Amino acid sequence: MVAVVEARVTDRTGARPAEVCRELLAALEASEGRRQRRKRDTTPDAIGLAIKLDLLQRAIAADPEPDQFEAWLQEQCFAAGPGEGGVRAMALSIFEEWRLAQEADSFRDWLARGAPSDDAPSGRAAR
Repeated sequence: MVAVVEARVTDRTGARPAEVCRELLAALEASEGRRQRRKRDTTPDAIGLAIKLDLLQRAIAADPEPDQFEAWLQEQCFAAGPGEGGVRAMALSIFEEWRLAQEADSFRDWLARGAPSDDAPSGRAAR
């Protein structure tokens, strides 16, 4: 049953993880804009965003097959060693966004438009 669902998801958009991750980088810019405007200490946010940025860049470079993306993310967690908690959290976030891009046409379309946001730094709302 899982294999049938996976085949349907992969065939639906035809997007590869690297393509979706490239688009998620644009969305990450808006998160950075929000973080910088907060009045509280945002160091933990910056650390999480840096981990996510690194994972997204590595996913783009590795360009894993769609049916191997979850395993690829898991390998990144194992490679992080004892301090893998942050990597695991960001890998899970990326995987959830990957799945959402496969299932929700509106999310995929938003990403394809460059993830426009009022929170993005000036001039970067759309690509």
